[in-house]
Amino acid sequence: MAKGVGLLRLRSEDGTNRLTRACVRALTEAVYDVASSARPLVITGNSRFFSAGADLAEIAALTGPEAYQFSKMGQSLMNAIECLPAPVFAAVHGYCMGGGLDLALACHRRIASRHAIFGHRGASLGLITGWGGTQRLPRLVGKGKAVELLIAAEKIHADQALRMGLVDAIADDPVTVAVLRIKNSLTT
Repeated sequence: MAKGVGLLRLRSEDGTNRLTRACVRALTEAVYDVASSARPLVITGNSRFFSAGADLAEIAALTGPEAYQFSKMGQSLMNAIECLPAPVFAAVHGYCMGGGLDLALACHRRIASRHAIFGHRGASLGLITGWGGTQRLPRLVGKGKAVELLIAAEKIHADQALRMGLVDAIADDPVTVAVLRIKNSLTT
């Protein structure tokens, strides 16, 4: 990683980088650490998953008040990312779904690999995001495209995401391109 640029890599035992309550707490803490240093940040996953989103099994087991608290935790994380004073890039490989897409949307810029797939599949399960994606997505891609993604639960590939303005670029190595763009933005 380039000097002065933080790398936050999403990880889970199953490799899908699900955003559990414990993961959201840890991410929030890491983001506040980065905020105190005012360093630019790149958030990424692995070669197959940026993030599959929230852990649906964990959500199903939550009581009403617990689910409300989890929603507030996710909102706090996304707002903290969005409000960081330094550039924050999502470097997306593979699947970027549900809460993972909310996470990418909270970043200032998104660089995708050629095989990245984006979606908010919650509507097909009777769910809707509670982490700000319903607000950030229409601002980024327009109301019509946002409705297609959120209500029709469509999945889109990187090239379509680029055409609609969901991602800023497609690259073989999104992390390297994100770091280069950060470095260029800091020198201009």
